[in-house]
This record gives sequence, structure tokens and C-alpha cells, in this order.
Amino acid sequence: MAGLLWPVLFGVILVLSGCSKQQTLQALFQKPTPHEAYARQLHQAGLDRRPAGRAWLAAAEQALRDSLVVTLPITETGYFRPERPTAASYRYAVRAGEQVHVSLTLPTSAPVRVFLDAFEVVPGRAPVPLASADTLVLDFRYLADADGQHLLRVQPELLAAGRYTLRVAREPSLGVFPVQGRTDAAVGSFWGAPRDAGVRSHEGIDIFAARGTPAVAATAGFITRTGETPIGGRVVWLADAAHGNHLYYAHLDKQLVTVGQHVRAGDTLGLVGNTGNARHTLPHLHFGIYRSGQGAIDPYPFVHHPAPVAALPSGPDQRGEFVRLRAAAMLRVSAGKEQIGHLQSLPRLSKQVPLLVIGQQGTDLRVQTPGGQIGYVGEHAVVGASATPLRRLVLPKATELLLQPTKTAPAGGVLAPQTPVEVLGQQDHYSLLRGPQGETGWAIL
Repeated sequence: MAGLLWPVLFGVILVLSGCSKQQTLQALFQKPTPHEAYARQLHQAGLDRRPAGRAWLAAAEQALRDSLVVTLPITETGYFRPERPTAASYRYAVRAGEQVHVSLTLPTSAPVRVFLDAFEVVPGRAPVPLASADTLVLDFRYLADADGQHLLRVQPELLAAGRYTLRVAREPSLGVFPVQGRTDAAVGSFWGAPRDAGVRSHEGIDIFAARGTPAVAATAGFITRTGETPIGGRVVWLADAAHGNHLYYAHLDKQLVTVGQHVRAGDTLGLVGNTGNARHTLPHLHFGIYRSGQGAIDPYPFVHHPAPVAALPSGPDQRGEFVRLRAAAMLRVSAGKEQIGHLQSLPRLSKQVPLLVIGQQGTDLRVQTPGGQIGYVGEHAVVGASATPLRRLVLPKATELLLQPTKTAPAGGVLAPQTPVEVLGQQDHYSLLRGPQGETGWAIL
């Protein structure tokens, strides 16, 4: 951004940053979110009417419409550009009963403020806010109430620059596994399996263990019912009032609680057996979850421990550098070999187009095109633009370096006549130039 606008913006941003550090993070789900409060501050300062402020707000909205598709768990590194406001967004599938753990790490020396916002995505409707955080607390968990698609937006404050590491993972929402000493590896029969020659389906999971193994409260609550039925045998019902769920323990050898009793997570409710219609099977606990007004739901996501978060990408850190493709290829909407839809909406890139590396997940680089589109390319499918420039030349005249390859883009600097430059890439009629001091920008040669 040229002219006197930079000092004005920097002054206002310093004021906003100073105010934000004196605030404490509001509780999750409480409005306004930190992102909304910051947007309101931009409006009050008049920055929403300036190019940088408008670009920041537009990037926030764009992130809700165009997101990268990821499969949890993910570990991804990222990079913020100060001269071009952006917001990263990730869309992922969730199951009812899962807990989503979001964590973002910044360098200890980074004073930048970052906003994290999770949304539920429903076709035909505006995204529904679920949880939020900013720099003061960049680690939070939230519960998925239903199967569906969620979106996480990551956006720094205006004019921020820096690197970050994002981790998003699934966790069980029930803190205690319902059979003592067992894990979800002991589940031998899952939700939906046919029963009674296909007349009905299994409304729960079967956790196999030796007779007499304690069946324990997976969460705190109240015992609402005990008894014996032809199918469930000796049963215990535990009400999780905090979430409106009723936990069902069946085929018990013995019940050790009474109706109305308050229990804590981990308290023994009964002993594993094979009563009821399980008398011809090995001892196991039938564990089910019923939701008020909905009926039975799959309990497995409530107790399943998925794979751990992946390690950080290995190899050189290319964030903030320009690369080019070795061969023309499609920009991918998701990382990994198996792509997840919408490939037809992404551009095919030529070998001459410079791509800014703004993140990495595994062996895939998250890149931004000169036009602002974001997607993934394989790290082995690119070459460093600085290491392999398209050509080298000497500028015959003074040349402005534009921030973007458009006529209306502001200039970020000027190179004097007879300055030697490298051409890092080309987009339409524009060339991306790099000067002897590392100055980078677009120009028509």
C-alpha cells in the first residue's frame, strides 16, 4: 500500500492491538465473538472504508464460502501475508458425539493477534457459529451435536505477518470408557448390525470383557432406571443432563446402583455379564445412547479415540516463498492423493505461474495463486522460483513493483534503471520480479 495510508493504518492497528491485549477471552459461544468485536472496532475506526480494511472483511466472508477440504486429524503450517489480507478456512466432516480439538501455535516472539472461528455448514443456510477464540486462548474444544460439515476459519488481525501451526483433531466427548480397563478396540459389534434375521438393527455397540468386569459411568449424572428386560437383561439407565443424553448399559451380570443415585464419571454401575438375549454369547456390555426427542444414536463416536494428530511436515520450510509447477497441473481443493469433490471448480495452472507458499500439510503445499485462489500442490511437483528463475535481465527504466498483477494494484516500491532482476514467474502480461535486495513485485516488461 503506497503513500500516506501505511502510517495511518499502522497507527490505528497499534491502538486496536493495545486494546485487545487488555481484554479477557469471552466464554465460548458467547456473543460477540472476538472476530466480530474486532470487525466492529475496524468500523468504528473508519478502516472498513479503506482498501485494506475492506479487503480484510471481504477475506473473512470469502473464507466462509470457499474452504479447503481436510480429513481430520490434520497438522498444517501456515503463513500470514501483511500486504494482502487473507483468511484460511478448512471444511471437515464430523460425527455426533465427537469432540473437536482445535489448537493454533504461534512463535513465542509473534505479537500478532489471530482469530479462530468454528462454524456448522448447512447447504442453503448461513454458517452457524459454534466456538471462537483469539490470541489469548488459541486452544479449545467443542462438541459436535450432529453428523455434518464444520468449517474452521483462521484469520489474523489487519497487517499481520507471521507463521503458525494449526492442529485439528477428533476426540471422544465422553471422558471415561464405559468398561473399566478396556478401549474402543474391545468393541466387537457396531451400530446398525442386523439383529433377529434382519428384523431390527443394533442400536448400540457391544464391548467384550470378562464376566464381572466393572461397567462404569462414562460421564457424571443420575440413575433414572434399573431393572431386567427380556432383551437387555439386567440394565442401568444413566441420564447425562448436561447434554440431554441417556446412557444405556445392558446384559449386566449385576447392578450396583439405585434409581435417583448421583454418580461421577468412573463410578461402577454394574458388572459385565450376558443376561437377557445375550445368554448364548460371550459376556459383554451393550452400550447405547438415546437423545431426548431423537431416539437412539450411534454411541461409537462418543467413545472412539481416533488416530493421533500427524507430525509436523519434514523438510525445508518454504512458507513465504514463491514456487512454480514442474508441469501444468490442477490446483487441488484438498490435501492427499484422494481428492474430495469440486475439482472442476479449480484452475489448471501453467508452469510459468508463480505460487506463493502459505502453508504445508504432510507432503502437500498450500499455495495462493496471483489471482488469490488457494489450494494444494505436491511439494515434489514444484521448483523454487528464486532458485530457478525464468530469466534474468537489467531494467532499462525505473519500474514500479505492484502488489498484484492488475492495473489497479498499489505499488510496493520502485526499482531504479539498470537494476538487475530475476523473473520468478508470469501471469497474463505481468512478470513477477525480484530485485537484488529481495524486493518482489509485479510489472509489465
